[in-house]
Amino acid sequence: MLALSRKNGESIMIGSDIEITILEVKGEQVKIGIAAPKSVPVYRKEIYKEIQDANREAVAQLNVESLKKIL
Repeated sequence: MLALSRKNGESIMIGSDIEITILEVKGEQVKIGIAAPKSVPVYRKEIYKEIQDANREAVAQLNVESLKKIL
């Protein structure tokens, strides 16, 4: 993992088309802005995990339903 120090208003670039900007620092909370192409999904990690879990459940359910149709 790369760890960088940034101040309010400073940015980092990921590749040539994703920019992360520090918008505000208040106590232990940091507000960031992310500029990325619409084709790049951006999620909070906990939401991303929920999406993955829901997708796994849907696939598992689909497999059970498919088996029921065969039998």
